[in-house]
Amino acid sequence: MVASSPPHAPTAPDEATPPGSMRRAAPALLALAVGGFTIGTTEFAAMGLLPDVGADLGATDPQVGYTIAAYALGVVVGAPLLTVAAARMSRKRLLLALMGAYTVANVLSAAAPDIGWLVAGRFLAGLPHGAFFGVGAAVGAAVAGPAQRGRAVATMMTGLTIANVVGVPLSTWVGQAFGWRTSYVLIGALGLVTLLGLWRLVPAGAGGAGRMVRTELATLRNAPLWFAFGAGAIGFGGMFAVYTYVAPTMTGVTGLPGGAVPWVLALFGVGMTVGTQIGGRLADRGVLRAVLTGFVATAVSLVLFALTGASVVPALISLFLLGVTSQILGLAFQTRLMDLSPGAPSLGAALCHAGLNVANGAGAFLGGVVIDAGWGYLAPAWAGVVVTVLGLGMILAFGRQRVVHQPAETTL
Repeated sequence: MVASSPPHAPTAPDEATPPGSMRRAAPALLALAVGGFTIGTTEFAAMGLLPDVGADLGATDPQVGYTIAAYALGVVVGAPLLTVAAARMSRKRLLLALMGAYTVANVLSAAAPDIGWLVAGRFLAGLPHGAFFGVGAAVGAAVAGPAQRGRAVATMMTGLTIANVVGVPLSTWVGQAFGWRTSYVLIGALGLVTLLGLWRLVPAGAGGAGRMVRTELATLRNAPLWFAFGAGAIGFGGMFAVYTYVAPTMTGVTGLPGGAVPWVLALFGVGMTVGTQIGGRLADRGVLRAVLTGFVATAVSLVLFALTGASVVPALISLFLLGVTSQILGLAFQTRLMDLSPGAPSLGAALCHAGLNVANGAGAFLGGVVIDAGWGYLAPAWAGVVVTVLGLGMILAFGRQRVVHQPAETTL
């Protein structure tokens, strides 16, 4: 068991608030959602500013693309590393430290004198990403109570999905109108707003006290956790195989003008927002069933897009559905990893974001391979179906494994 709070420490909401009290948890969840919005904005805005960055720094598109890869690598490295290294910190203090580091890294990115420094800045910005979502998910689940933890995590993740609807187009417009550096300065300002919200709205005891490092490390010895991680990292690649190449697919296959692409991305973001809320409710009813539902629904959406991508209306409907189903899967996947790491839920949730970024890179690579092979821009959807079904197969084969018993935590 986690050690109880000191006599003069504020009472943690997960102890004082009855399970299912979403109303009392709302302020803390709002602060966490603002953090998700901030991180989501900077994660995806870079894709819309590639030409501007290249023109300013004298770099080619592939060279600027390394900044996106560097960010994803930072997430994969930082998610488990920082979560374990900072295990002894209180959850609120750790959230503040992570967002503070994220804010500084984005400001440093804005000041990068050349492409090499920008790559380094994006890697540093990626390091706190997964750990923030991991710790935030554990705090959100704690303040809402076990009966509504799925909806609590969904509320936090809604900030990330709304970023695709509002934050990414806005920061892209700012970067195009006033220079790409201004976009990163704007993101730094959002980081400061998030810091203020976390400081004022998240109770000091939210999520319990810090944990022993060996408790976090013990979680990593659970085979079911790694089977689930692998299933998500493989299966979620199907969505990214399509999303990475959605702009050339929409213009070259579906026949939309280039100016319509931001609206297509916004539509996809709306689908993600809807899917996050549905996924939270499904997870509260049964996590493993929600994971299976997400895999099957995502595979169906990919098939629909592969079959209808050449027609405008059906293609847009299929993309919207893919946004919905992929987020049902993502939310359920995160909750499942938290279940498989009961002694360290922050680490389990952080591993989710590491897995999603592995899927991001793998899906983009897979989509590029089939396009380069001459199979066309709808081929990534078919390739995505294959990897999604592989992920589903892993869950069916190993998903019902029970977590290895972890020893109770000791007092710090």
